Amino acid sequence: MKSTSFALALGASAMLSGAAAAADLGAVDTPIKLAVNEWTGQHVTTHIAGEMLKAAGYKVEYVSAGMMNQFQAIADGDIHATLEIWSSNVSDEYAKKVAEGTVEELGDLELDAKEGIAYPAHVAELCPGLPAWEALKACAPQFATAETLPQGRLVDYPADWGTPGADRMAGLDLPFKAVPAGSEAALIVELRAATERKTPLLITFWQPHWAMSAYDVKFVDLPEGEEACFTDPAWGPNPNAVNDCDFAPSRIFKAGWSGLAETWPAAHEILSSYTLAVEDQQPMMGAIDVDGGSVEEVVADWMAANEDKWRPVVDAALK
Repeated sequence: MKSTSFALALGASAMLSGAAAAADLGAVDTPIKLAVNEWTGQHVTTHIAGEMLKAAGYKVEYVSAGMMNQFQAIADGDIHATLEIWSSNVSDEYAKKVAEGTVEELGDLELDAKEGIAYPAHVAELCPGLPAWEALKACAPQFATAETLPQGRLVDYPADWGTPGADRMAGLDLPFKAVPAGSEAALIVELRAATERKTPLLITFWQPHWAMSAYDVKFVDLPEGEEACFTDPAWGPNPNAVNDCDFAPSRIFKAGWSGLAETWPAAHEILSSYTLAVEDQQPMMGAIDVDGGSVEEVVADWMAANEDKWRPVVDAALK
Protein backbone atom coordinates (compact mmCIF):
# COMPACT_ATOMS: atom_id res chain seq x y z
CA MET A 1 0.00 0.00 0.00
CA LYS A 2 1.34 3.43 -0.91
CA SER A 3 0.86 4.99 2.52
CA THR A 4 2.55 2.00 4.20
CA SER A 5 5.63 2.23 2.01
CA PHE A 6 5.75 5.96 2.70
CA ALA A 7 5.67 5.33 6.44
CA LEU A 8 8.61 2.95 6.11
CA ALA A 9 10.50 5.54 4.09
CA LEU A 10 9.82 8.15 6.75
CA GLY A 11 11.13 5.80 9.44
CA ALA A 12 14.39 5.23 7.57
CA SER A 13 14.78 8.93 6.90
CA ALA A 14 14.12 9.74 10.54
CA MET A 15 16.88 7.44 11.74
CA LEU A 16 19.37 8.94 9.30
CA SER A 17 18.35 12.49 10.18
CA GLY A 18 18.45 11.79 13.91
CA ALA A 19 21.93 10.29 13.67
CA ALA A 20 23.21 13.25 11.68
CA ALA A 21 21.80 16.02 13.85
CA ALA A 22 20.86 14.67 17.28
CA ALA A 23 22.30 17.71 19.05
CA ASP A 24 19.86 20.00 17.31
CA LEU A 25 16.78 17.85 17.86
CA GLY A 26 16.48 18.23 21.61
CA ALA A 27 14.25 15.94 23.65
CA VAL A 28 13.58 13.32 20.96
CA ASP A 29 12.12 10.84 23.48
CA THR A 30 9.40 13.27 24.54
CA PRO A 31 6.42 13.43 22.13
CA ILE A 32 5.52 16.75 20.55
CA LYS A 33 1.79 17.25 21.03
CA LEU A 34 -0.10 18.97 18.19
CA ALA A 35 -3.62 20.37 18.58
CA VAL A 36 -6.36 18.91 16.38
CA ASN A 37 -9.30 21.33 16.05
CA GLU A 38 -12.82 20.93 14.70
CA TRP A 39 -12.50 21.07 10.90
CA THR A 40 -11.05 18.87 8.18
CA GLY A 41 -8.65 21.42 6.73
CA GLN A 42 -7.01 21.85 10.12
CA HIS A 43 -6.63 18.07 10.42
CA VAL A 44 -4.80 18.03 7.08
CA THR A 45 -2.59 20.95 8.07
CA THR A 46 -1.71 19.37 11.41
CA HIS A 47 -0.98 15.88 10.11
CA ILE A 48 1.36 17.22 7.42
CA ALA A 49 3.25 19.10 10.12
CA GLY A 50 3.30 15.99 12.27
CA GLU A 51 4.71 13.84 9.48
CA MET A 52 7.41 16.43 8.83
CA LEU A 53 8.40 16.26 12.49
CA LYS A 54 8.48 12.47 12.34
CA ALA A 55 10.69 12.67 9.26
CA ALA A 56 13.13 14.72 11.34
CA GLY A 57 13.22 12.07 14.06
CA TYR A 58 10.57 13.24 16.52
CA LYS A 59 7.70 11.46 18.21
CA VAL A 60 4.32 13.13 17.64
CA GLU A 61 0.95 12.92 19.37
CA TYR A 62 -2.30 14.46 18.12
CA VAL A 63 -4.50 15.97 20.83
CA SER A 64 -8.15 16.99 20.29
CA ALA A 65 -8.59 20.61 21.33
CA GLY A 66 -11.26 23.26 20.81
CA MET A 67 -10.18 26.13 18.60
CA MET A 68 -11.38 28.78 21.03
CA ASN A 69 -10.13 27.25 24.30
CA GLN A 70 -6.84 25.56 23.33
CA PHE A 71 -4.52 28.37 24.33
CA GLN A 72 -4.46 27.67 28.07
CA ALA A 73 -3.31 24.12 27.34
CA ILE A 74 -0.58 25.48 25.06
CA ALA A 75 0.49 28.03 27.67
CA ASP A 76 0.73 25.21 30.23
CA GLY A 77 2.82 23.05 27.88
CA ASP A 78 0.15 20.34 27.69
CA ILE A 79 -0.10 21.02 23.94
CA HIS A 80 2.97 22.22 22.09
CA ALA A 81 1.66 23.75 18.86
CA THR A 82 -1.48 24.60 16.92
CA LEU A 83 -1.06 24.97 13.17
CA GLU A 84 -4.11 26.74 11.70
CA ILE A 85 -5.40 29.78 13.59
CA TRP A 86 -7.81 32.05 11.69
CA SER A 87 -7.60 35.73 12.60
CA SER A 88 -11.33 36.02 11.92
CA ASN A 89 -12.11 33.40 14.57
CA VAL A 90 -9.61 33.53 17.41
CA SER A 91 -10.40 34.08 21.09
CA ASP A 92 -9.13 37.02 23.15
CA GLU A 93 -7.30 34.42 25.23
CA TYR A 94 -4.72 34.02 22.46
CA ALA A 95 -3.57 37.65 22.61
CA LYS A 96 -3.41 37.46 26.42
CA LYS A 97 -1.18 34.40 26.35
CA VAL A 98 1.13 35.92 23.75
CA ALA A 99 1.38 39.11 25.84
CA GLU A 100 2.28 37.19 28.98
CA GLY A 101 4.91 35.19 27.07
CA THR A 102 3.49 31.70 27.52
CA VAL A 103 2.43 31.31 23.86
CA GLU A 104 4.64 32.18 20.90
CA GLU A 105 3.42 32.97 17.40
CA LEU A 106 5.18 30.77 14.82
CA GLY A 107 4.46 32.78 11.68
CA ASP A 108 2.02 32.64 8.79
CA LEU A 109 0.81 29.34 7.39
CA GLU A 110 0.40 31.24 4.10
CA LEU A 111 -2.85 29.42 3.41
CA ASP A 112 -4.79 31.77 1.15
CA ALA A 113 -8.00 32.21 3.11
CA LYS A 114 -10.74 34.17 1.42
CA GLU A 115 -14.45 34.85 1.66
CA GLY A 116 -16.29 36.44 -1.20
CA ILE A 117 -18.97 36.47 -3.88
CA ALA A 118 -18.31 33.52 -6.16
CA TYR A 119 -19.52 31.63 -9.21
CA PRO A 120 -18.75 28.35 -11.03
CA ALA A 121 -16.22 28.96 -13.82
CA HIS A 122 -18.71 28.35 -16.64
CA VAL A 123 -20.77 31.36 -15.52
CA ALA A 124 -18.13 33.66 -17.03
CA GLU A 125 -19.39 32.55 -20.45
CA LEU A 126 -22.94 33.53 -19.48
CA CYS A 127 -21.91 36.88 -18.00
CA PRO A 128 -19.12 38.43 -20.08
CA GLY A 129 -16.95 40.75 -18.09
CA LEU A 130 -16.58 38.54 -15.03
CA PRO A 131 -14.70 38.44 -12.74
CA ALA A 132 -15.08 42.26 -12.63
CA TRP A 133 -17.94 43.05 -10.24
CA GLU A 134 -19.33 45.75 -12.55
CA ALA A 135 -20.30 43.01 -15.05
CA LEU A 136 -23.02 41.87 -12.66
CA LYS A 137 -25.02 45.03 -13.23
CA ALA A 138 -25.90 44.09 -16.81
CA CYS A 139 -26.03 40.34 -16.21
CA ALA A 140 -28.37 40.36 -13.21
CA PRO A 141 -31.48 39.25 -15.19
CA GLN A 142 -29.71 36.01 -16.14
CA PHE A 143 -29.49 35.11 -12.44
CA ALA A 144 -33.15 35.89 -11.71
CA THR A 145 -35.63 33.33 -10.40
CA ALA A 146 -39.37 33.50 -9.75
CA GLU A 147 -38.77 34.63 -6.17
CA THR A 148 -36.29 37.38 -7.09
CA LEU A 149 -37.60 38.90 -10.33
CA PRO A 150 -36.71 41.44 -11.59
CA GLN A 151 -33.52 41.15 -9.53
CA GLY A 152 -30.88 38.49 -9.83
CA ARG A 153 -30.55 35.83 -7.13
CA LEU A 154 -27.55 35.57 -4.81
CA VAL A 155 -27.38 32.45 -2.65
CA ASP A 156 -26.07 33.82 0.64
CA TYR A 157 -24.72 32.11 3.75
CA PRO A 158 -27.26 30.45 6.07
CA ALA A 159 -29.19 33.07 8.04
CA ASP A 160 -27.43 32.32 11.34
CA TRP A 161 -24.05 33.02 9.70
CA GLY A 162 -24.95 36.66 9.10
CA THR A 163 -25.71 38.49 5.83
CA PRO A 164 -22.34 39.22 4.20
CA GLY A 165 -23.57 38.60 0.64
CA ALA A 166 -26.61 40.80 1.08
CA ASP A 167 -24.38 43.48 2.58
CA ARG A 168 -22.21 43.50 -0.56
CA MET A 169 -25.18 43.66 -2.92
CA ALA A 170 -26.53 46.67 -1.02
CA GLY A 171 -23.14 48.30 -0.62
CA LEU A 172 -22.28 48.03 -4.32
CA ASP A 173 -25.86 48.83 -5.39
CA LEU A 174 -26.12 45.63 -7.43
CA PRO A 175 -29.59 44.48 -8.59
CA PHE A 176 -29.52 41.17 -6.70
CA LYS A 177 -31.67 39.76 -3.93
CA ALA A 178 -29.78 37.66 -1.38
CA VAL A 179 -31.56 34.41 -0.48
CA PRO A 180 -30.08 32.60 2.55
CA ALA A 181 -29.12 28.96 2.07
CA GLY A 182 -30.47 26.51 4.61
CA SER A 183 -27.06 25.10 5.50
CA GLU A 184 -23.51 24.54 4.25
CA ALA A 185 -24.78 21.39 2.55
CA ALA A 186 -27.38 23.46 0.71
CA LEU A 187 -24.62 25.73 -0.63
CA ILE A 188 -22.85 22.65 -2.00
CA VAL A 189 -26.08 21.43 -3.62
CA GLU A 190 -26.37 24.78 -5.41
CA LEU A 191 -22.79 24.57 -6.69
CA ARG A 192 -23.20 20.98 -7.85
CA ALA A 193 -26.49 21.64 -9.65
CA ALA A 194 -25.24 24.77 -11.41
CA THR A 195 -22.05 23.02 -12.50
CA GLU A 196 -23.85 19.97 -13.84
CA ARG A 197 -26.55 21.97 -15.66
CA LYS A 198 -24.29 24.88 -16.70
CA THR A 199 -26.78 27.35 -15.26
CA PRO A 200 -26.08 30.81 -13.75
CA LEU A 201 -25.23 30.94 -10.06
CA LEU A 202 -23.93 33.68 -7.79
CA ILE A 203 -23.10 32.52 -4.28
CA THR A 204 -21.38 33.64 -1.10
CA PHE A 205 -18.55 31.21 -0.42
CA TRP A 206 -15.06 30.77 1.05
CA GLN A 207 -11.75 29.03 0.74
CA PRO A 208 -10.13 26.77 1.77
CA HIS A 209 -13.02 24.45 0.95
CA TRP A 210 -12.93 21.26 -1.10
CA ALA A 211 -15.80 22.52 -3.28
CA MET A 212 -13.62 25.35 -4.61
CA SER A 213 -11.56 22.73 -6.45
CA ALA A 214 -14.27 20.16 -7.09
CA TYR A 215 -16.55 22.62 -8.90
CA ASP A 216 -13.93 25.09 -10.22
CA VAL A 217 -15.33 28.05 -8.31
CA LYS A 218 -14.06 31.58 -8.97
CA PHE A 219 -14.37 34.76 -6.94
CA VAL A 220 -15.78 38.04 -8.23
CA ASP A 221 -13.18 40.82 -8.12
CA LEU A 222 -14.58 43.34 -5.63
CA PRO A 223 -12.93 46.58 -4.49
CA GLU A 224 -10.26 45.71 -1.93
CA GLY A 225 -11.61 45.76 1.59
CA GLU A 226 -10.25 48.39 3.99
CA GLU A 227 -11.45 49.36 7.44
CA ALA A 228 -12.96 52.59 6.11
CA CYS A 229 -15.19 50.59 3.78
CA PHE A 230 -17.11 49.21 6.73
CA THR A 231 -17.54 52.49 8.59
CA ASP A 232 -17.44 55.40 6.14
CA PRO A 233 -20.08 55.61 3.38
CA ALA A 234 -17.96 58.14 1.49
CA TRP A 235 -15.25 55.52 0.98
CA GLY A 236 -15.51 53.32 -2.13
CA PRO A 237 -17.52 53.30 -5.36
CA ASN A 238 -20.89 53.90 -3.66
CA PRO A 239 -20.76 57.19 -1.70
CA ASN A 240 -24.08 56.39 -0.02
CA ALA A 241 -23.31 53.05 1.62
CA VAL A 242 -20.81 51.03 3.61
CA ASN A 243 -19.75 47.48 2.61
CA ASP A 244 -19.04 48.52 -0.99
CA CYS A 245 -15.92 46.34 -1.04
CA ASP A 246 -14.61 42.82 -0.61
CA PHE A 247 -14.65 40.91 2.66
CA ALA A 248 -12.05 41.81 5.27
CA PRO A 249 -9.06 39.50 4.68
CA SER A 250 -8.33 36.65 7.11
CA ARG A 251 -4.83 35.75 8.18
CA ILE A 252 -4.01 32.13 9.01
CA PHE A 253 -1.06 31.54 11.30
CA LYS A 254 0.58 29.12 13.75
CA ALA A 255 1.45 29.26 17.43
CA GLY A 256 3.25 27.16 20.01
CA TRP A 257 4.23 26.73 23.62
CA SER A 258 6.90 29.20 24.72
CA GLY A 259 9.20 26.32 25.64
CA LEU A 260 9.09 24.75 22.18
CA ALA A 261 12.34 26.22 20.86
CA GLU A 262 14.37 25.28 23.93
CA THR A 263 12.97 21.76 24.20
CA TRP A 264 12.98 20.84 20.49
CA PRO A 265 15.10 23.37 18.54
CA ALA A 266 14.80 21.75 15.09
CA ALA A 267 11.06 21.17 15.56
CA HIS A 268 10.61 24.85 16.35
CA GLU A 269 12.38 25.75 13.12
CA ILE A 270 10.34 23.25 11.09
CA LEU A 271 7.00 24.48 12.42
CA SER A 272 8.01 28.13 12.04
CA SER A 273 9.02 27.58 8.40
CA TYR A 274 6.10 25.30 7.51
CA THR A 275 3.61 26.68 4.98
CA LEU A 276 0.78 25.09 3.02
CA ALA A 277 -0.84 26.19 -0.25
CA VAL A 278 -4.62 26.23 -0.58
CA GLU A 279 -4.23 24.40 -3.91
CA ASP A 280 -2.76 21.49 -1.95
CA GLN A 281 -5.10 21.53 1.03
CA GLN A 282 -8.45 21.75 -0.79
CA PRO A 283 -8.17 18.52 -2.83
CA MET A 284 -7.12 16.65 0.32
CA MET A 285 -10.21 17.97 2.10
CA GLY A 286 -12.33 16.62 -0.75
CA ALA A 287 -10.58 13.26 -0.65
CA ILE A 288 -11.56 13.01 3.02
CA ASP A 289 -15.00 14.65 3.20
CA VAL A 290 -16.34 13.51 -0.17
CA ASP A 291 -14.41 10.38 -1.09
CA GLY A 292 -14.26 8.97 2.43
CA GLY A 293 -10.49 8.69 2.79
CA SER A 294 -8.82 8.84 6.19
CA VAL A 295 -6.74 11.86 7.10
CA GLU A 296 -3.71 9.66 7.64
CA GLU A 297 -3.87 7.96 4.24
CA VAL A 298 -4.68 11.11 2.29
CA VAL A 299 -1.85 13.05 3.91
CA ALA A 300 0.62 10.17 3.45
CA ASP A 301 -0.21 9.92 -0.25
CA TRP A 302 0.18 13.68 -0.72
CA MET A 303 3.53 13.72 1.06
CA ALA A 304 4.85 10.82 -0.99
CA ALA A 305 3.90 12.65 -4.19
CA ASN A 306 5.09 16.11 -3.06
CA GLU A 307 8.35 15.56 -1.22
CA ASP A 308 9.86 18.55 -3.00
CA LYS A 309 7.39 20.82 -1.15
CA TRP A 310 8.15 19.73 2.41
CA ARG A 311 11.48 17.88 2.53
CA PRO A 312 13.61 21.05 2.08
CA VAL A 313 12.04 22.55 5.22
CA VAL A 314 13.01 19.49 7.25
CA ASP A 315 16.49 19.31 5.76
CA ALA A 316 17.15 23.00 6.42
CA ALA A 317 16.26 22.58 10.10
CA LEU A 318 18.66 19.68 10.50
CA LYS A 319 21.74 21.35 9.01
